[in-house]
Amino acid sequence: MNDIRILLVDDHPVVRAGLRAMLTGFEGIAVAAEAADGDAALRELHRLQTLDDPVDVVLMDLQMGAGMDGVTATSRIRLLEAAPPVLILTTYDSDADILAAVEAGASGYMLKDAAPEEIRQAVLAAAAGQTALAPKIAALLMNRISNPATALTPREAQLLELLATGLSNRAIAKQIFISEATVKTHLVHIYGKLGVENRTAAIAAATRRRLIRIPGQQG
Repeated sequence: MNDIRILLVDDHPVVRAGLRAMLTGFEGIAVAAEAADGDAALRELHRLQTLDDPVDVVLMDLQMGAGMDGVTATSRIRLLEAAPPVLILTTYDSDADILAAVEAGASGYMLKDAAPEEIRQAVLAAAAGQTALAPKIAALLMNRISNPATALTPREAQLLELLATGLSNRAIAKQIFISEATVKTHLVHIYGKLGVENRTAAIAAATRRRLIRIPGQQG
């Protein structure tokens, strides 16, 4: 039986080295190549496919400095012919990040604090065409499905994250190409869903419930 071949995508060389050491220690798993961002990952996939030596799973970080992010890379990979499954491995566990990755076509979503055996099982599941979700991630998705009326949409989460940086309604409208009136409408819906009355309380509630990315969080 051939080894499951993995493409590692992470902008931190030390993290990639640690993941490579862990994964190659598992029987039946091999690291075929590495990439520091989404663009490099796409180039590596093309190179390996040209050599008729494709990978079975892409293990993808979410945020990679100034390079192409994991969500964008995942959506691009899914458009490729014979696209390999993408397994997200990140520190981000916000509702917005998880939903964006799933909507982009990720086959699984794991957190970097997972036990090595959990990551191994996730790789095996992804290679077999199955969904691989960390228990915490699965619980968040189930909660969203069970309570759709109170869940933030990706656009609402994006708006709240921008709001948390201190941007005004006008600045947010300009950045995401909508009208200021639409920003205000989104805020009314967000306040209603979170049970709050102002932007400060909305940011606090969304951060506490991990509906948006926590400022300063890495990876």
